[in-house]
Amino acid sequence: MSHPDYRLNLRPLGTPRGASSLAGPCGVGASPGDKKSKSKTIRGKKKSIFETYLSKEDVSEGLKRGTLIQGVLRINPKKFHEAFIPSPDGDRDIFIDGVVARNRALNGDLVVVNLLPEEQWKVIKPESNDKETEGAYESDLPEELCGSHLLQQSLKGYNDSPDVIIEAQFDDSDSEDGHGNTQNALVDGVKKLSVCVHEKGKEDAGAPVTKDENTFMSQDTRALPEKSLQRSAKVVYILEKKHSRAATGFLKLLADKNSELFRKYALFSPSDHRVPRVYVPLKDCPQDFVTRPKDYANTLFICRIVDWREDSNFALGQLAKSLGQAGEIEPETEGILTEYGVDFSDFSSEVLECLPQGLPWTIPPEEFSKRRDLRKDCVFTIDPSTARDLDDALSCKPIADGNFEVGVHIADVSYFVPEGSSLDKVAAERATSVYLVQKVVPMLPRLLCEELCSLNPMTDKLTFSVIWTLTPKGKILSEWFGQTVIRSCTKLSYEHAQSMIEGPTRKIPEKELPPVSPEHTSEEVHRAVLNLHGIAKELRKQRFVDGALRLDQLKLAFTLDHETGLPQGCHIYEYRDSNKLVKSSLLLANMAWPARSTAPSPSEPCYGGTPHPRPRCSMTWWNSVTRWAAHGFSSAGALNKSLMETFGDDKYSLARKEVLTNMCSRPMQMALYFCSGVLQDQTQFRHYALNVPLYTHFTSPIRRFADVLVHRLLAATLGYRELPDVEPDALQKQADHCNDRRMASKRVQELSTSLFFAILVKESGPLESEAMVMGVLNQAFDVLVLRYGVQKRIYCNALPLRSYHFQKVGKKPELTLVWEPEDVEQEPAQQVVSIFSLVEVVLRAEATALKYSAVLKRPGTEGLLGWQDERGGDDLEEEQD
Repeated sequence: MSHPDYRLNLRPLGTPRGASSLAGPCGVGASPGDKKSKSKTIRGKKKSIFETYLSKEDVSEGLKRGTLIQGVLRINPKKFHEAFIPSPDGDRDIFIDGVVARNRALNGDLVVVNLLPEEQWKVIKPESNDKETEGAYESDLPEELCGSHLLQQSLKGYNDSPDVIIEAQFDDSDSEDGHGNTQNALVDGVKKLSVCVHEKGKEDAGAPVTKDENTFMSQDTRALPEKSLQRSAKVVYILEKKHSRAATGFLKLLADKNSELFRKYALFSPSDHRVPRVYVPLKDCPQDFVTRPKDYANTLFICRIVDWREDSNFALGQLAKSLGQAGEIEPETEGILTEYGVDFSDFSSEVLECLPQGLPWTIPPEEFSKRRDLRKDCVFTIDPSTARDLDDALSCKPIADGNFEVGVHIADVSYFVPEGSSLDKVAAERATSVYLVQKVVPMLPRLLCEELCSLNPMTDKLTFSVIWTLTPKGKILSEWFGQTVIRSCTKLSYEHAQSMIEGPTRKIPEKELPPVSPEHTSEEVHRAVLNLHGIAKELRKQRFVDGALRLDQLKLAFTLDHETGLPQGCHIYEYRDSNKLVKSSLLLANMAWPARSTAPSPSEPCYGGTPHPRPRCSMTWWNSVTRWAAHGFSSAGALNKSLMETFGDDKYSLARKEVLTNMCSRPMQMALYFCSGVLQDQTQFRHYALNVPLYTHFTSPIRRFADVLVHRLLAATLGYRELPDVEPDALQKQADHCNDRRMASKRVQELSTSLFFAILVKESGPLESEAMVMGVLNQAFDVLVLRYGVQKRIYCNALPLRSYHFQKVGKKPELTLVWEPEDVEQEPAQQVVSIFSLVEVVLRAEATALKYSAVLKRPGTEGLLGWQDERGGDDLEEEQD
């Protein structure tokens, strides 16, 4: 289930490109009530637009024989007539051309396709330029977390940017492994999806490009080598409708006032153009909509699709509710949550009754006899200053031989969530907490998240702990897992811990620190933080020696007006040593349990494996920086070595680092939960970025249901309870659902960030920043806006240019821009744009829509350029950022 950033694309109604053959005379789309667009009849019935789905029996047989292929449908938001499913063999994605070939499947659905004859496969031109970065990933949008590939035929999952971005994108909601708010990571590789040449059908990369050139080539595919074809297919069945079938958008009256449909239906136009337009009953609409339709022109509605017949271009739906004015934070946020199926309703009384009723709750005496009592130890939490769901705590105690006893203590959520209870069912369904800019949608009731399980200071809490004996160099001498009781002595923020690290010998005044329990002192906590910091540095160093990958990505953080909730400003979140300290500790815990469990049972926990990056999706841009070719993606360590060498040490090294990090995110794939009893090939358990054979999620059960499952199995393995009575297939189904909800949660977080940034640009813009070029096309180029960490595409047609010229210098693409002189007596200024070059850009809101774009500043000028809102050329009209 995936959607583009419709907040930034409130466009007029129009037929989705790729469905032009279905469009009515006015370009709004054929309606069954239009005389000019009535379908021809066959034996008294309408002619079908879409093919009838195959039977379940035929689908099952075809999948077994290998004549049919299944996969998750991924629709390109920039060119939404183009869609893809991953190839089971890991080769180039399978192409699905047009709305008809998609056969009513929506983005994210698990579909079955039938390959078309080879003469109908898509032609791929080698050494392409303008389309290389437009294919299967979202370029200007925050990354679309969509797509799926099969680890094995029995295991479904999603492709994604690196789920574990080592040493990188720290997110308050996922500190230990960076599975957070990747605002601008890209998905699934670089692909050529269209062929663009000059009119004579001959490629001439050095020829001048004018603003009107955008022609396409048609060739006899039989005359082309196999590598220049992309397998194409059509959808014949929908195995699972993973798309929510909900969309936000706008209402308008039907065009033909004399039709029978006009008296019964209105037309709902989704903001996401990958969702079909929908007929909704007028009875669902506001009472005065027919008489005063313009009053609702800027009103955001939610519609749910209930049917899409074979003989109709449009779906049928029900209008769920009016959200409010487009462009306002809460209506837009509710729309995002609804589209992605996030349950943000209040917990039912039945669910709340599962929680302890007698408050304040105290730990039953019998629990102390079952658990190791750590209440006298110096245990503390380190979290964002605003955090209220504290699910991990740390301890570090020096021992006589110069080593340390280091503990990671995790809230024992499974104690409060009985298997099979109403609370368990709703937590399993939600699967994850969702972190928005302005609020959190919790997986569990707040009483549990913020009180019963949260490791609040100076309160006895039930925990699961892993305790190591470590040398100062981080070498593990011994390890213990078990249920415990702790009493955190203080709640540190990352800022508190950072001040301790930066002032190792400084006595920090009490007023600068949070309260510390009387049993311990701030000096004791300070020493523990310093010791953990020293060990964390050694653990990080060893991880990279062992071949881990480090990708630091930028994350936007906002300051909000307390009264209006509007963003007042934004900044790049600084990921510091205190963050790394916590992350290294939690990574060690997440690796410790599966490494200890060397003989997985059929119902072993959900591990988080990361597939190897897809090489075919990355070589185009990879080869543009030729010095990398020797290393490639052979391993995470090799990639990390290449990156460290390429960053350089000049004044632009940080900017170059951000560009390369963004590039390397493209071919990475999402870490997946899976059941080891289903996934037989243990080589696929491996976590690519961490370069470890086994990895799981153990450290965040308050906000991830997968961690609750792992805790239950861990408790059974340690003899605290019976082994959960669950079949491997059922556990795999839950793992698939956790993957789906993590994907949706991540996308919602990205859209929330984009929403707030778009509002900031609209309210406070224009915003100026230096940017570094990260990709050059033949009519546009992509930049990473360094001040804000956002990636945007700048189109030549949006600039006052006399001409522009694309060429390749070796393997490196370049655009030469010839600017119109401001004074007729001046000579035109030339500007060469190539990868890693620096430019000045301006981010500005567009018209009244909640959308922003980038424009290049004229070299040598301080003022802003004029804004060209309408861009010419078919290619430029595809922009959906």
